Amino acid sequence: EPISSEHLHQAVSVNDEDLLVRILQGGHVKVDVPNKFGFTALMVAAQKGYTRLVKILVSNGTDVNLKNGSGKDSLMLACYAGHLDVVKYLRRHGASWQARDLGGCTALHWAADGGHCSVIEWMIKDGCEVDVVDTGSGWTPLMRVSAVSGSQRVASLLIDAGANVNVKDRNGKTPLMSVVSLLEERKKKQRPKKSCVC
Repeated sequence: EPISSEHLHQAVSVNDEDLLVRILQGGHVKVDVPNKFGFTALMVAAQKGYTRLVKILVSNGTDVNLKNGSGKDSLMLACYAGHLDVVKYLRRHGASWQARDLGGCTALHWAADGGHCSVIEWMIKDGCEVDVVDTGSGWTPLMRVSAVSGSQRVASLLIDAGANVNVKDRNGKTPLMSVVSLLEERKKKQRPKKSCVC
């Protein structure tokens, strides 16, 4: 059976370093061919935290800045999943903090959504802009945390790094207003339903 891109993606999905090297050395498969979901082998390896496979793919010429159908690149996927070693490696090999997905979000937005403080901390030390605004809703990473997860640890980390707590989104809401809305929604969901006693 001839070697195909399916073999490449299978090797990555099961973290088979030896098979990946053999496939790439064979020269019959392009390293950046996407799978049926639009993910390159690098995107899958980055998302799963397979640092050794990421290094092999990069050394074989994969493009670290390619994007999937929703505009996410390997760096965004690694940030969301919390794989700091992969994030550092991709940055050293040309991945950009400024890249945006189709919703206008950057890697820091995705790291904040993932809730991985060690990744966020390193990103900020590496020069990632803490108040970067997405081009969709006009939210900073702090606003996303405030409106979506409510993670106190991530919010504190962003605030300690200088995130603007008074910035407003396109609807005029600040992070505090978003937290209040989130807490009200959670409170509604936790209220016991009143039952009728007959």
